[in-house]
Amino acid sequence: MKKFLRYPLVLILMIDLVFYSSVTQAEETVKNVEPLEEIIVTASRYETKIFETPYIAETITLDEIQSQQMSRSTPEIFSNDPSIGVQKTSQGQGSPYLRGFTGFRTLFLIDGVRLNNSAFRDGPNEYWNTVDSFTIGQLEIVKGPASTLYGSDAVGGTVNALTPSPEKTGWHARLYERFASADASGVTRLETSGVFDKFKLSAGRSSKNFDDLTGGRHIGLQEKTGYTEQDYDIKLEYLLSSDDKLVLLHQNVNQPDAWRTHSTVYGTSWRGTTIGDDKERSLDHRRQLSYLQYAKNQGGWLGDKVKFSLSYQVQAEEQFRIKSNSKKEKQGFTVGAAGFFAQAERKISLGHLSYGLEFYRDNVNSSARKYKADGSLESIEIQGSVADNATYDLFGAYLQNERSLNSNLSLTTGLRYTKVTVDADKVYDPIAKKQISLSDHWSNVVGNIRLSHIPNQNWHIFGGLSQGFRAPNLSDLSRLDIALSNEIETPSPGLKPEYYTNIESGLKTKAGRFSAQGVLFYTIIRDMIVRYPTGLIVSGKNEVQKDNIGDGFIYGTEINGNFQVNEQWSVFLGAGSQRGEVDTYTTSALLKERKPMSIIPPPAVLLGVRWKEETTGKRWLETTVKIADRQDRLSPLDKLNTQRIPPDGTPGYTVYNLRGGIKLKEYLQLSAAVENITDRDYRTHGSGNNEAGTNFIVSVDGRF
Repeated sequence: MKKFLRYPLVLILMIDLVFYSSVTQAEETVKNVEPLEEIIVTASRYETKIFETPYIAETITLDEIQSQQMSRSTPEIFSNDPSIGVQKTSQGQGSPYLRGFTGFRTLFLIDGVRLNNSAFRDGPNEYWNTVDSFTIGQLEIVKGPASTLYGSDAVGGTVNALTPSPEKTGWHARLYERFASADASGVTRLETSGVFDKFKLSAGRSSKNFDDLTGGRHIGLQEKTGYTEQDYDIKLEYLLSSDDKLVLLHQNVNQPDAWRTHSTVYGTSWRGTTIGDDKERSLDHRRQLSYLQYAKNQGGWLGDKVKFSLSYQVQAEEQFRIKSNSKKEKQGFTVGAAGFFAQAERKISLGHLSYGLEFYRDNVNSSARKYKADGSLESIEIQGSVADNATYDLFGAYLQNERSLNSNLSLTTGLRYTKVTVDADKVYDPIAKKQISLSDHWSNVVGNIRLSHIPNQNWHIFGGLSQGFRAPNLSDLSRLDIALSNEIETPSPGLKPEYYTNIESGLKTKAGRFSAQGVLFYTIIRDMIVRYPTGLIVSGKNEVQKDNIGDGFIYGTEINGNFQVNEQWSVFLGAGSQRGEVDTYTTSALLKERKPMSIIPPPAVLLGVRWKEETTGKRWLETTVKIADRQDRLSPLDKLNTQRIPPDGTPGYTVYNLRGGIKLKEYLQLSAAVENITDRDYRTHGSGNNEAGTNFIVSVDGRF
């Protein structure tokens, strides 16, 4: 609270405007208009009404991200969905869990371009946090396996971040400021945009400064949890004709010195968690994406609509570590990913076809250096955290058709062929203490079949079977890095792909003021790659490797609904629960046992009430309560993860939030929030630090 006193006038102004101000100027009454139906592209690769999509899917708009949620980072956007757990190894490293999976088993796209690459780590990682939330115009989320349309990694879910496009003619500017008390943070976003004849141009710069985070009433200040971030982006669109356009985009994200605090002496013990012994463990992250895309309607023999994309993306990570004995290590990798995709859709007598192909090549360089306590160089290692001088090729081709069987019933079927090739010249074998190389390839065909029954405009019943597929990446095959508490992961050549089969049945309804959707799902897991202890000691730590031993399952349910009480008041509810088990080796004896999956989010519920001014909609107020159950179903790895997970599991919690906003003019909008009103001590399951205590947030959004 004391940190927030630097902004008292802004807070007082917001409270006054939201709760007590009156409109001094007569407003023209806005007629009630039937809301437009939400459209989603990611679920089928062509525009579909979200109600008619035979998946649990949702969209999150720019206004929801920045004005309503006032989200600090891209991973935190998902925190309002109780079926998604957002694990935070630290403040700069967030990782959403979709249907029990995270890391390289969930797929993130930016305008259709894969963020995922061959160096993505297993389990929670920070890569989604290298996407600046200010560059997202809309998030499209499709839950469950989608490997038919999107290939390897699309297991737990697929998220597509669509970048915004300016609409107003002429030059415009924007200044956005966000202030928060729990981490004494300040976020500034500057934008300029213009629409002229055939051109659209937008450019922006984001500056983010997060101080150390203050937890709940007992935790207090959590040292070394702050970090900074500097981003910029530019997007140019050129309308060649009324039917085709070119889009050129560049994004740059830079996050230096983001600590993994839990593994250092600055970690905070909570409910029996241990504290690490490293004196420092910090990471620098850098991501750059450039693409050129061409889209055309009436594409002739290619399709009714076609789209081509050429992209190049760099993901770089460097870790600096000072051990307890003052020896230092610096290691990192750079992935340069060149990508191409072509996609098309066509309506034919037998249905609505979507088809295409894609190819990505990763060029990976990795390095590591060790230093003595006096700072002098001790050794230059053969590889860094992954193999050095490596390539990873991913090719896929797909075809999907949606066909109407009658006026109410439709059938969707699809197939994808995938081929993956990996070559790595420099891999270190720590047991033989020598350099090795690896080369492998895999091919696969997956499919899906789904039925959709829409008897009338109020009901939609759907269900089906979808296959998921994930090929081993360089992190699986060649990782040489710290795993969990007192563990080191070493290379595991010879792995095979993972396979998933998802069976689900869902229901959507909308009738008058009420809308809801729900699903039951069961995913069969085969040949999942899991870590296991070898019983050996490498560099003073317990060695773990990987193998395709994880046969098992995960099942669960997701529901959400909204009831519009009247023109001003609405009530919304969401809930999610999942449970999974896989085979693993619990000891170096290599005997299989079926155990709970690692870091499965606990059952959770979100309940909210929202008020919006009836005539103009310029003022709104919302209160929510999120309830998460205790998670004490721990995997063997969870029990060893003593720096993040308490011995008896992660306690449940109840958190109350209040948010509101007002639009003063067409060009000025103010929003404010009080999160964790009761100053509760809590952490998301598997996280390395606790969540914020009582947190006051204010944002000012000016558009000129």
